[in-house]
Amino acid sequence: DYLLVEDANVNRKLITQVIDVQFASVPGLLEELLRDSTTEEQIYGNNFDPLGVSSHINHIQDARMLICKIRGSMLNDRLRVNSSWLPSRSKSGITKIPISSLLSYVGVNKGLPINIGETKDASPLNITAHDLDGRLNIITGKKGTGKSHLSKLLVLGLVDYNATVVVLDLNGEYTGLGYSAKGGGNEYSGRVHVLTPGANFRVSLHKMDLGVMLKILVHALALPGTSTREFKRIWKSLCRQGKFTLQDLGDAIRQCSCNMHVRDALFSRYYSLVNSGFFTDNDEAARCFEKLFEKTKKDGGALVINLKDVSAVDRQIVLEYTLGSLVKILGQWKIKSVFLFAEEAHLYLRETYWEDIVTRMRHFGLFTNFVTNQPDTIKENIYRQADSIFLFNFTNERDLETVSKAARVDAETVKSIAQELPPHHCLLIGNAVKDFPVMVKVRALDIKTMGQTRLFFTKN
Repeated sequence: DYLLVEDANVNRKLITQVIDVQFASVPGLLEELLRDSTTEEQIYGNNFDPLGVSSHINHIQDARMLICKIRGSMLNDRLRVNSSWLPSRSKSGITKIPISSLLSYVGVNKGLPINIGETKDASPLNITAHDLDGRLNIITGKKGTGKSHLSKLLVLGLVDYNATVVVLDLNGEYTGLGYSAKGGGNEYSGRVHVLTPGANFRVSLHKMDLGVMLKILVHALALPGTSTREFKRIWKSLCRQGKFTLQDLGDAIRQCSCNMHVRDALFSRYYSLVNSGFFTDNDEAARCFEKLFEKTKKDGGALVINLKDVSAVDRQIVLEYTLGSLVKILGQWKIKSVFLFAEEAHLYLRETYWEDIVTRMRHFGLFTNFVTNQPDTIKENIYRQADSIFLFNFTNERDLETVSKAARVDAETVKSIAQELPPHHCLLIGNAVKDFPVMVKVRALDIKTMGQTRLFFTKN
C-alpha cells in the first residue's frame, strides 16, 4: 500500500510505501502486558471501571505502527523523486493513495500497454512495451510461483505490437503459446513458430558464416587455438571450391597436412557436429535463420527454440549458432531488433556472453530478459545493470540478499515484501513502474499449459 502524507500548510505531500506492520512500542507497555498476564490467574472478581479507562488501555496495547519507505514528494502536484523534506507530525493528514492514481502522478507511459494483472485494490496494472524496449530485465522467484507464466505473458504482449521475440525454451514450456487452453488454435497460432533442433530446425553447413562456426567449435566444443587456425584454413579452402558437404569437410580434415594431434582434435569436433543432427546437406530440409525472421518482420512473432530433449553438448552448439547468427543479422540491419527470453540461462550461456549481453549486444538491438529460480547464478553486475525486476516469492535470505543488489531497489523493501508474496503475485521494481515498487497479481492466459510437473498422485 502507498500512503500520501499531506501538509496543507505548505501545500506539499509525501509519498510513502508501507513495507511492514508492527505493534507500537510504548514505554512501559511490555511491563503492563507481563503484569496483566501474571495477575489474571490469581485475582478474582469483577472489574470496576466507571471512567472506561480499560478500553483506552486496550487500544494502546493493540496499536499498530506502519513502517514506510519514502518514495518521493509532491510540490504543487508536481512529483519529486528525491526529497529531504518532512511533513508536520501534528498537522498533516494521511490518506491511502490508489496505485492507479500513483502511476498517473509518476507519469507512466500509456502507449503500447501490456496488462500484467491486478493490484491489491483490484485496479488493472499495465506496463508499456517501451519499458521492455532496449532494456535488460530479470524475472526471478522460487519454483512454482509463476515466473514462466509472467514470461509468456510478456512474450505475447510484445507479439501483439509486432515485435520479434526469440525464446530459449529449456523445458518445452513455451511450445503451447499458439494453442488455447482447450487445445485448439488461438490468435497467436500463426505467429508462434516452434523450432526443434534436429527436427524442423537444421542448418546447411555451406551456408554458415565462418565466425559463427568458430564460436561453436571454440566455445561449445572447446577446440584449442592451434586446431582452430587449421580449421579456419580448411574452411576457407572449401569455400573457394564453392558448395561443400559434411562429407567434404571430413575428407578435407583427413587429407590436411597437419600434426596428428591437431587432426585428432578436428575429427573429434567434426563427429560432434555430425552426431548432433543439427547440420544437414539437404538444402530442402535446412532452415535459413535469416528467412525465419522474414515471417516475423512485418507482423511480429515468436521463435521458440525448443531445447527440451537436446543433450547438453548439442544444446551448446544450437545456442552458439542462434546467438552468433542473431548478432550477425542485427549487425547487418537485416532486422531492427530482437527481444530474447532466456529460461535458466546459467545452464547454457557461457561466461563471456553475460558481459556481452549487458554491454555489447544491446547496442546491436538484442534486448534480454532472464528467467531463473536461482538468482545467485546471475552475476552481480547483471543485477546492477537491470532496468526492471519482476520478483516473485523468496523465503531464503541468501536469495533475497542477491536480488537486493539491484541498483534500482533498496534491500529492506525486497526482504520485507518478497517473503510475504502469495503464489502468482510479483513485485515490480525499476523502470517499468518508474522506481515505485508495486505488487501485482498476474492475470491468467488462455494458452495451453506446458512444462507443468507431472504427478503420480493426481486429484480426481
